[in-house]
Amino acid sequence: MTDPLSAALARRDWLLADGATGTNLFNMGLQSGDAPELWNVEAPEKIRALYQGAVEAGSDLFLTNSFGANASRLKLHGAEARVHELNRAAAALGREVAEASGRDVVVAGSMGPTGEIMAPMGSLTHDIAVEMFHEQAEGLKAGGADVLWVETISAVEEFAAAAEACARAGMPWCGTMSFDTAGRTMMGVTAADFVTQVERLAHPPLAFGANCGVGASDLLRTVLGIAAQGPARPVIAKGNAGIPKYVDGHIHYDGTPELMADYAVLARDSGARIIGGCCGTMPEHLRLMRAALEERPRGERPGLEAIAEALGGFSSASDGSDGGGTPRAGGRRRRRG
Repeated sequence: MTDPLSAALARRDWLLADGATGTNLFNMGLQSGDAPELWNVEAPEKIRALYQGAVEAGSDLFLTNSFGANASRLKLHGAEARVHELNRAAAALGREVAEASGRDVVVAGSMGPTGEIMAPMGSLTHDIAVEMFHEQAEGLKAGGADVLWVETISAVEEFAAAAEACARAGMPWCGTMSFDTAGRTMMGVTAADFVTQVERLAHPPLAFGANCGVGASDLLRTVLGIAAQGPARPVIAKGNAGIPKYVDGHIHYDGTPELMADYAVLARDSGARIIGGCCGTMPEHLRLMRAALEERPRGERPGLEAIAEALGGFSSASDGSDGGGTPRAGGRRRRRG
């Protein structure tokens, strides 16, 4: 049988994903340093509200509250023995919300990085990484996730370990890396490197792309870099809602709903088929993103100047590629903050 995400992509030119997890949960009272995954069992009503907010705003797909629910990260909170429980609860709550929505909504089981450095630079071996991801994957599968969603990865070795874990769980999956260091991931991966790595995997993702990073402009530059390689698989764009700023004692992302609506259309025109937000993206952003995708006609693939004009200049002069990178496009900023 075809998985729900592949079926949705076959029917539609684009899908709207969800927005931020952490930003929304902090607004609900989560404290810095707390493990949000514990709320899956301690405050399930808040997690339902998180998912419901995305669905009501028009998302076709939302990620579960399980980003850090692997043994390595949960060990920091003395909860490393609760991996299966917390992941299953995250997905089960998502299943409830999706089935009550009255329409087709994909529940994507979020799996973030382990937080450790892969060998030989660090101590995390491939086998241990696969084991950690597989434990998490089985919990999400048991809870009813439609697809697994590996996100914010920096190293191709960790991405490959997650791919193997998804295969062991017998689950379809998607994967995104975070390009936050002058167009590269923290471990130096470029958009072109990423496409090459994806095609080499024995169990490749249904869709792949970029999430988080610096801001919407930088993320779309990466999407253009991915699209330039002519990938056969759908591309994902999940950018932050602007740039974080410290305002009145908390972190505030300065991207307005109007700016994120422009971003969504530019992401579609850049080649992305699954479009959502990451840090700072709230339901009010998603609502305008959905409206813009439905109402604005498809345009030509934008250039860097058009992206900078709409969303603001890039954070670095380089897109991470060899040969000196891409010159900075310094268009004016508008509808920010």
